[in-house]
Amino acid sequence: MLERITPVVLTYNEAPNLARCLEPLAWAREVLVVDSFSTDETLAIAARYPNVRLLQRSFDSHAQQWSFAVNHPSVRTPWVLALDADYVLDDGLVEELSGLQPGPEVAGYRARFVYCVDGVALRGSLYPPVTVLFRPDRARYAQDGHTQRLEAHGEVRALEAPIRHDDRKPFAHWLRSQRRYARLEAAKLRASRLAELSWPDRVRRVPFASVPLAVGYCLVRKGCALDGRAGLFYTTQRGIAEALLGLELLRGAGD
Repeated sequence: MLERITPVVLTYNEAPNLARCLEPLAWAREVLVVDSFSTDETLAIAARYPNVRLLQRSFDSHAQQWSFAVNHPSVRTPWVLALDADYVLDDGLVEELSGLQPGPEVAGYRARFVYCVDGVALRGSLYPPVTVLFRPDRARYAQDGHTQRLEAHGEVRALEAPIRHDDRKPFAHWLRSQRRYARLEAAKLRASRLAELSWPDRVRRVPFASVPLAVGYCLVRKGCALDGRAGLFYTTQRGIAEALLGLELLRGAGD
């Protein structure tokens, strides 16, 4: 099965993460890295790996960038493994991938995540499972707020082994990204009818109503209160992200 998979990685200034993402992919005949014209050491790091093919494309949206990457002519395998640069595969997941025997009814596989803060694994997080392994000819990306959503045509099964999410870029980078994400999420919530939204998004459409809920859920339900500094750091991040969304919603209401 591994010979039938091409890992695809999107990058933009991912020098703190990229090597940890690429090292577990030595089994792949070719890894496609699509870069949005990074200005740090991302390109030099990618060049160290002989199985990496590097392309560059100006970023317009997550959905468009992923669509370009997974449908690029250089991807000649029937399956792609779509990875953010802060995703890290463990040996258990690689072994599971190698043993997959999907029938024609299977269009993809979703993975759950172990969220890490500076390498420290948390007991839980708000990061949802993602369909990372799929047949590109039976799937398409659509923009969904600040991120993309994969629509697979066929059965999507769950992988047993998780992926580690371990972003080690500076906090200032995270904060800039969250401000941009908040604008996109606010636009999505304002443009959607209430009946179209999930109940968490209905709560999020009320400015700041989701802040205490996100903090409490992380601390208690997800166990972050027991994860020390890493758990408190992650919980605070989620509270800040929801507060930024609330500010964007209020700003939009006054435009």
